[in-house]
Amino acid sequence: PVMKNAKTVDPRDKKSTPVLQLETAMGAAISCFEGAIAVVIPRERFAPVKTTNDLLALRSDAYQVTKDYRILLAAGRKGVPPNIKLDGRYKFVDALETLIPNGAPSLLHCDSLEIEGEVVLAKGVVFKGAVVIKNSGAGPETLVAGTYEGADFKKATYEL
Repeated sequence: PVMKNAKTVDPRDKKSTPVLQLETAMGAAISCFEGAIAVVIPRERFAPVKTTNDLLALRSDAYQVTKDYRILLAAGRKGVPPNIKLDGRYKFVDALETLIPNGAPSLLHCDSLEIEGEVVLAKGVVFKGAVVIKNSGAGPETLVAGTYEGADFKKATYEL
């Protein structure tokens, strides 16, 4: 079956020309080829990047580049990447760069991170456990260097 996704020519401008993206799920497409099989690749062998949430994790110390240039989750992650949910304003890479102008924060020991509002992460920010960073104000606020930690399986919320 063919899936239809309504989009616009310019994803940043909802008023730009509407278009339909047509795609087929791999599971359905493979059935079109006689004798085709699927190969299961373990998650630790690849780091899918579909969103800037994924890209932020990949740029952090939650992942390591091996001597033969493979990208793997850091051993301390125990095979599970951090769960990141960024504010919609960070949907595009150039906007993500405004969040991390000095590089990605440490996410090695971060279970989940949510960022709401316009935030700038200073160099030296470390997240541990489950953390929410909120800026309800009109302009950007900087999260200064330091460790921000949620303890005992509870989210810690930091309001800027």
